[in-house]
Amino acid sequence: TRPAQHRESSFGARDFGGFQDCFFRDRPMDTARIAVVGAGVAGLSTAVCISELAPRCSVTVISDKFTPETTSDVAAGMLIPHTYPDTPIHKQKQWFRETFNHLFAIANSAEAGDAGVHLVSGIKGSGGWTLTRRVEDLWELHPSFDVVVNCSGLGSRQLAGDSKIFPVRGQVLQVQAPWVEHFIRDGSGLTYIYPGTSHVTLGGTRQKGDWNLSPDAENSQEILSRCCALEPSLHGACDIREKVGLRPYRPGVRLQTELLARDGRRLPVVHHYGHGSGGISVHWGTALEAARLVSECIHALRTPTPKSKL
Repeated sequence: TRPAQHRESSFGARDFGGFQDCFFRDRPMDTARIAVVGAGVAGLSTAVCISELAPRCSVTVISDKFTPETTSDVAAGMLIPHTYPDTPIHKQKQWFRETFNHLFAIANSAEAGDAGVHLVSGIKGSGGWTLTRRVEDLWELHPSFDVVVNCSGLGSRQLAGDSKIFPVRGQVLQVQAPWVEHFIRDGSGLTYIYPGTSHVTLGGTRQKGDWNLSPDAENSQEILSRCCALEPSLHGACDIREKVGLRPYRPGVRLQTELLARDGRRLPVVHHYGHGSGGISVHWGTALEAARLVSECIHALRTPTPKSKL
């Protein structure tokens, strides 16, 4: 195995052919090329699952932003079940159970001290690439990739033409308060205090349809006031930093395959987005399902199409 390698580029869409030659010059002819668009918790988890489960494939993660500039980096990272109205309950339970089991295994491993109560990013030992660039159209990844996984979150409004997904703005404060060792959360979940490995996260806001990524001073003051009411010792917190993220909300997580076709050419796309604020809680379960869909796409690509007899 080799560690993930990083490439940064501002090349245009037509230059993907050059990346194809560079990345896959020595690959076996039957290696399927997989592009995962989006580098949040959903995208990276899907890349890992595909690397582990899909047969004979190479994985490239493509995003205009990587950690620490993703929405996932702003999230407090608590494992709490979330409800998706348009997704069957049994499927939600499966995703949460698989994600819980994954995180529970980490908590009981030698890496628990490094991971803390949060999942942390690291090097994917099964190999892969990262590429910094903006994707304007999923079709531009053809023919450099055989399968595309769309984990672009809110970017799917443009990339997938999905009007069902919209932002729910979340503003939080990251403060230094090392004496806070236990989380506190009010009944509605709007006000919360979550201690992490390097800071305490104070929240928050749920502003539907708000695309503003700039911190709002009034929001910050209100958050601090509400959290201090729950834990008065936070009046002594220092190094207060404002953070804003846009939750990619959708009535149901979109996990399905779509076949794009142009001029007789085809590009399978596996959509995996729309987790809202529940990405941390179900990400591994949904990533496993996305990887299974990718495996099905790879199998279909390798299965010869029967020729009709005239």
